[in-house]
Amino acid sequence: MDEQVSVSEQLDCDAVARLALAGVELVVCNRQENESEDQPTFAELEKAARENGMEFIAIPFARGQMTLQHCREFSELLASGKRIHAFCRTGNRSCNLWAVACRLKGAEDKSLLASARAAGFEIRDVLVAFDAE
Repeated sequence: MDEQVSVSEQLDCDAVARLALAGVELVVCNRQENESEDQPTFAELEKAARENGMEFIAIPFARGQMTLQHCREFSELLASGKRIHAFCRTGNRSCNLWAVACRLKGAEDKSLLASARAAGFEIRDVLVAFDAE
């Protein structure tokens, strides 16, 4: 998404280990626990992250249920300056969260839209929805 944040679809524990090799310091999960039977648990993901020298934080929410509070939490993580990788089932929720959190920090919509599109995501609707908040 930018120099600090990357996003993806669901990760397995082996993928978490590869993130550490890429310089990621903080892994953020935006899917809900037990969203699907084939996904690792938060405990398994946290263990994989810690074993590879990274932090793990869950900011879970269902599709269409992102709140301003979720965005504020992610914005605080951005302020840490740490290299962050966020994920959910498809990457959409994580991208939306990144966009609104960046907007809270003063990023311009045009830049956010371009970055999201370059990564294969469309965020216009979420920016409109959070414009009123």
